[in-house]
Amino acid sequence: MTSPELAHLELLAEIDALNEALDRWASAAPDWPSARTCQALIRRLIERIGSTRIRLAAPLVVATLGGTGTGKSALVNALVGREVTETGPTRPTTRLPKLIGRPDLTPEMLAIDPSSVDYVAVDEPALVDLVLIDCPDPDTTESPEAASTNLARLRRLLPHCDVLLVTSTQQKYRSARVADELAAAAPGARLVFVQTHADRDQDVRDDWAKILAGQYTTGHIFLVDSLSALADARNDRPPRGEFAGLVDLLTRQLAGAAAVRIRRANCLDLVADTLAVCRQRLDEALPAVRRLDEAIAAQRSRLAARLAEQMRSELLASRRPWESRLVGKVASRWGFSPFALVLRLFHGLGGLVAGSLLFRARTPAQIALWGAMQGARTWHERRRQRRADLTADRAVMECWGQAELREAALVLDGYASEAELDREGVRPGAIADEAQQAGQAFVDAVAGDLEALVDRLARRHTGWFTRWCYELLLMAMMGLLLARLGKNFFYDSWLADVPAQAFGLDVYLVSGFWMVLWCSLLLWAFTSRLRRGLKREINRLAESWNTPRPAEGVFHGLASSAEKVHRFRRDLDRLDQHVGALRRRLALPDAQLGRRR
Repeated sequence: MTSPELAHLELLAEIDALNEALDRWASAAPDWPSARTCQALIRRLIERIGSTRIRLAAPLVVATLGGTGTGKSALVNALVGREVTETGPTRPTTRLPKLIGRPDLTPEMLAIDPSSVDYVAVDEPALVDLVLIDCPDPDTTESPEAASTNLARLRRLLPHCDVLLVTSTQQKYRSARVADELAAAAPGARLVFVQTHADRDQDVRDDWAKILAGQYTTGHIFLVDSLSALADARNDRPPRGEFAGLVDLLTRQLAGAAAVRIRRANCLDLVADTLAVCRQRLDEALPAVRRLDEAIAAQRSRLAARLAEQMRSELLASRRPWESRLVGKVASRWGFSPFALVLRLFHGLGGLVAGSLLFRARTPAQIALWGAMQGARTWHERRRQRRADLTADRAVMECWGQAELREAALVLDGYASEAELDREGVRPGAIADEAQQAGQAFVDAVAGDLEALVDRLARRHTGWFTRWCYELLLMAMMGLLLARLGKNFFYDSWLADVPAQAFGLDVYLVSGFWMVLWCSLLLWAFTSRLRRGLKREINRLAESWNTPRPAEGVFHGLASSAEKVHRFRRDLDRLDQHVGALRRRLALPDAQLGRRR
């Protein structure tokens, strides 16, 4: 396969890849008026790119664009070398566009409707790689809405042109109507600016360039006398002056592979301009969507703040079950040390008392009474645990009631209407379902957070220093009591020179009392420390909930619609960057050609 064939295949692959990228972006358009408009623009653009792809290997299509009487037809005759289109003082002369090309060419090969042009087959060397179109005048007084007017024909034809010869004279170069049509046609074509009537008009090219500088890079502006150039061709004289440069540009510099590069550059320019229009439309409508985002964030923050405060109050009010669970975890981590046994005794005191009552039961009635008491205690414990586990559910139900959600829906409905997004997501029923799901997700997360909190506090309060402080204090008290009782029993009453009387039961009861009191003081100190740590952790946990995160699931449908809009806009930026990179890589180096900025 030769290099030109490979280059052509590469070009086709680039256009196909760009087409696919544009189609993917358009297909991802959200249900939003501005996005739908962009989608329609891209569909039209894809059709236009398809016609460009068909005529990649066709001759360069050069059309004239200029006001009435600017010598478009005369310039075409001069370029061909003979009179192929009529000229005359009656304006406008050109009605049906004339397509001038070699005999083996047809309008279909250029993706042009044959019925829309008057094809003139001319066998001239100038038309080997060139097709000329003598276009109707854009500054006609005919109604542009009619399908058969000069202006309508011109607009249908210009998208098929690769290069526009923009002609003007000293009297016409400021024409507003021509400027409007040029602005509409420029994104899809390269421009060559030509001042005609050089034989009788002053040179206005510098002033014309200043007028065009705001919107176009003009390249070189040619100053030609078409009638003299046609006379030279009839007399077999070579082109002269500026006209020679124009002929060389069109027939040599822009022939062959250059025509393919021009079409590719024109196609990329058209894509870039279309994306710029889409970006402008989206950016005009995006502020309303951003205000909706801010309103959703504000409503979520408000609901989350209420939920966090309510949750904190509920947890602090029902923290005893959590304290009991925390004491049980600490005791299980410490094993069977003396103070751990005290903690286990404290944790299971209710069961111990109930068990002792069972040993005192003597009759079936007493056993039945014990069973009733134990059942009531078990039911009470389960109820208390259930109440603690349902703290999150209760907080969610109290904070996110129907009135609260209805108020938020009314606020967001106005913003959604302003943003022109689907308002289905602000229906009370939809928001209630989202709130229920978000609340359930939050409850599950809270359960995990509380379990992690209990584990964290248990690890923090079971360090070796804390443990041995309480163990030593307990064992010191036990040692003092046992030492005194042991000394009295073993030494004072048996081994002393003058035996003393052994302590009576009252001393053992008093010792037991002080032991219980000391254990109670240690338990109070230890559980107070746990309680302060639990309260501090609950407050800290509530602070972490005081963000929009707990309410992220609420207004999910509306937020999802807004996010689709933002994603659509971000995808446009990526697509625009891709096209910009292609334009820079495939830029045309020819400084004589003009284009829209």
